[in-house]
Amino acid sequence: MASSDEDMAFHSNIPAPLDIMVAVVYSIFGVCSLFGNSTLLYVSYKKKHLLKPAEYLIINLAVSDLGLTVSLYPMAITSSFYHRWLYGKTMCSLYAFCGMLFGLCSLTTLTLLSTVCFVKVCYPFYGNRFNSTHGCLLIACAWVYALLFASSPLASWGKYGAEPYGTACCIDWRLSNQHPTARSYTLALFIFCYILPCCVILTSYSGILAVLHSSRKKMEQHTSRQTHMTSIQTIIVKLSVAVCIGFLAAWSPYAVVSMLAAFGPVDNIPPLAFALPAMFAKSSTIYNPIIYLTLRPNIRRMMCRNL
Repeated sequence: MASSDEDMAFHSNIPAPLDIMVAVVYSIFGVCSLFGNSTLLYVSYKKKHLLKPAEYLIINLAVSDLGLTVSLYPMAITSSFYHRWLYGKTMCSLYAFCGMLFGLCSLTTLTLLSTVCFVKVCYPFYGNRFNSTHGCLLIACAWVYALLFASSPLASWGKYGAEPYGTACCIDWRLSNQHPTARSYTLALFIFCYILPCCVILTSYSGILAVLHSSRKKMEQHTSRQTHMTSIQTIIVKLSVAVCIGFLAAWSPYAVVSMLAAFGPVDNIPPLAFALPAMFAKSSTIYNPIIYLTLRPNIRRMMCRNL
């Protein structure tokens, strides 16, 4: 009976043509993410002696996005083509763990990056003291924070299981809907890994925009060297804002549907309502390299020269 229930959970609940479409879209995302993040890491390696400590966080974004690509896309693509999850219960848990680990690491890194930008722009006396040691320490904190929440379902606080649409795995939303302990994990995840980072990111960039707006007239009176430094800071701010908007736009639909599943009538949510937000969430892996390689002129020139 248990085997029969597992087979039903791992069978696709969306039409086969839509599964094929999902597989094709995932294939495109995977190729773009693999190329973009690998290129970003390669170019960063070529200019490693010129890297600023704050750029370590963007490199960490590429690492976590690449980890998400390598660990998730192959299984998601093949399962979608075959109209069912192909890899069994153990690999389902591993798939969900990797998705949670790398996804949360990306969001935490973006949150830390926004905070660093805020300090460097709004409090330059302290921001100019930010060095390589601080950058490495923040990266370590991002991974530990992500690992804490990603490993909790493996320790029975929450549970990993098949997605309602059947060809991928994440948190067991049905269990979260039925059991208070699993629901508490979902609520903690929503607050500390989505709401809190969103608040920090929005507050940081609102503060940056306020400072830039109030100092616009003063910047016009600066020397050429100071204006050049201000332009560099502006590029970094634009880059970081663009990355954050892309990531939040990708993960917000999934966060909303997940909360509806945990606290509402999960049986009334169609499987496609989970499949589409999951597709948007996976697209987050291509935003970072595209934005970074596009907005940084020195990186773009070095990329063209080396490739």
